[in-house]
Amino acid sequence: MRKTRVLLAAAATAALTLAACTTDEPTETAPEDDAPAEEGQEEEPEDSDDGDDPADDGESADEGDGEWFVRADYERQLEQRDIEPEGPADQPWLQAIDPEWVDTAEHAQDENRTLCFSNASVSNPWRVTGWITMQQQVDVYTDSGEIDDFRVSDAADDDNQQISDIQAFIDSGDCGALIVSPSTTATLTPAVEAACDSGIPVIVFDRGVNTDCMVTFIHPIGGYAYGADGAEFLAENLEPGSSVLALRILPGVDVLEHRWAAAQQIFADSDLEILGNEFTDGDGAQIKDIVTQYLQRGDVDGIWMDAGDGAVAAVEAFEDTGNDYPVMMGEDELSFMRKWEETGMTAIAPVYSNFQWRTPIEAAVNIWNGEEVPAEWVLPQEPITDADRGDFLERNDEMPSLHYAKFGGEDLPGYPEAWQDR
Repeated sequence: MRKTRVLLAAAATAALTLAACTTDEPTETAPEDDAPAEEGQEEEPEDSDDGDDPADDGESADEGDGEWFVRADYERQLEQRDIEPEGPADQPWLQAIDPEWVDTAEHAQDENRTLCFSNASVSNPWRVTGWITMQQQVDVYTDSGEIDDFRVSDAADDDNQQISDIQAFIDSGDCGALIVSPSTTATLTPAVEAACDSGIPVIVFDRGVNTDCMVTFIHPIGGYAYGADGAEFLAENLEPGSSVLALRILPGVDVLEHRWAAAQQIFADSDLEILGNEFTDGDGAQIKDIVTQYLQRGDVDGIWMDAGDGAVAAVEAFEDTGNDYPVMMGEDELSFMRKWEETGMTAIAPVYSNFQWRTPIEAAVNIWNGEEVPAEWVLPQEPITDADRGDFLERNDEMPSLHYAKFGGEDLPGYPEAWQDR
């Protein structure tokens, strides 16, 4: 038994400073994507909204479908938030919402249990946390003999590199199953289809591709649900006429666009004033500077974010300028949750379930065993509220600030040291 892990030029230390966490569920024909996939535009606040498209500032929302909004998917994801998932209550990474089960008998085998993984990157804290969790889950199955070898490539958020990585796995003929977390949706689709055509059972997770050739596609509920969780909270906790600033990572990434599209639907039905939506590259310094500029012009009552790992920088802008804390949307990264606890501000932490990094490993073993898996494996995605914040903080008391509260690895053998030593 052996384990091979090859990480290409993407050291976790540098990765921790980069932006955008999480991913999300697609349309029926266009699965989705999560973290930064292309160069973002740095925009000054005064240029963010030219008023030509009312939907951009939340004043109205198109009732029909568009490039980044499919109403049927939006409504389905909002409904899925209230559906009780199937599976063990204490193992959310094994739960599934409304699963349609797939027979995997044709892939059952004992001879080649080399598991290959094409990773988009470890370029942000969310992905680093998940990557550690995945490795710990692999250790469980290598120790039991159910995985012989684990081979990994890291594309460092480079589409061309990931296409090359996937082709190299195909050409090697060594992979008994292939896991792919795509860098971007459309560009990686042909590479995933080529892997499917080679006969390798393919598992796609986190970010999606525009094909259903894989055995299973694993993801939490999705970006619409994430964006709506935060927007609904702001609408419920702000007075009519209050002002909201939206902070976004990058344009053109489906999960992030879905989050913002959902927020636009909620804001359009509210009495809130949307001051603008600004791209930040997820950079704390940019976030702080943008928020400060808006505060110099007037009140900002609420902050909506499409990814919360820069939330503390936004809060610090209010502190530095002597303004009252906003009603805040962050994420389950501990830096934000600890700031939330310290300040007592009104806030919510939407979650893009980090424990999903365990599920592809479980799926691969199930497939080799000829056991059914969901064709679309939709995992639960429940935000952290003021009521349960203390419990998650206590549970993660010794974890670093860039750790994610819902990582789901407390029962793995390397807990807690593996995550503390990142």
